[in-house]
Amino acid sequence: MPIPANYSPPLRVSAKERAFSQIQRWIIDGTLQPGEKLVDAELAEVLGVSRTPIREALQLLEVQGLVEMHPGKDTRVNIIEKDDILKMYSALASLHALAAETATSLITVEQIEQLKGLNADFAAAIEHGQPYQAMELDEQFHNLIVEASDNPYVASFSSSLQIHIRRFKYVFLAQPISVTVASADEHAQMIKAMETGDITSASAIMKQNLLRPMHELYELINKESREEQ
Repeated sequence: MPIPANYSPPLRVSAKERAFSQIQRWIIDGTLQPGEKLVDAELAEVLGVSRTPIREALQLLEVQGLVEMHPGKDTRVNIIEKDDILKMYSALASLHALAAETATSLITVEQIEQLKGLNADFAAAIEHGQPYQAMELDEQFHNLIVEASDNPYVASFSSSLQIHIRRFKYVFLAQPISVTVASADEHAQMIKAMETGDITSASAIMKQNLLRPMHELYELINKESREEQ
C-alpha cells in the first residue's frame, strides 16, 4: 500500500483513535485509493500498533461508509462514483438549510460577528487565489451555523457528509477547486437574513449556496472526463 515512510503518529490518543484518524485521512486524501485492499497486518506495522485497534478502526470506518469489510475475505476502500456528488450535496444542502432555519432564531450577536469575520477571510482567500484555504474557511462558516442551530443530529450527519465530500474532491479533481465570489456574496446575504430574523431567506440562500457549487463541480468533473477520453 502507498503509505508514506515518514509517517509520525500523534501523541496522547488511544491506539484505536490513532489508527482510525490516520486511515481515515489516507482514504480522504487518496493515499488509499477507492477499491484498494486494506491489510490489517501491514497497517498495524506502519502505525506501530497491534492488529486489534486496526480492526476496531476499520469497523468504525465501515460505519462511516469509507470501507467495506468482507469477513473471511478482505477489506477494501469503498468505491465512489461521480454521480455520488449529486446525492451528497443535495443531502447536505437540505441539512444545512434546516440548520440555517433553526439558527436564525437562536444565533447570538457574537456568532453573527464570527460569521462576518469568517466570510471576510473567505473572500480574501478567493481574491488571493488560495482555494484550499477558501474551502477550509467555507466549511468553518457552515459549521458555525450548524453549531448555532443547536441540533446534534444535524451536526452528526453534516460531519459525516462533509468527510465524503472532501474525499470526493480529492479523488475526482486533479486541480484545486475554483471557489467563486458568488459564494462570499451568498454568505453575506445569509448573514443579513439571520440578523433580520428572516428564516425563509436564510434557509433558501443556504440551500442555494450548496446546490450551485454542486452543479458547477459536476460539470467540471464531466469536462475532465471528456478531456481524458
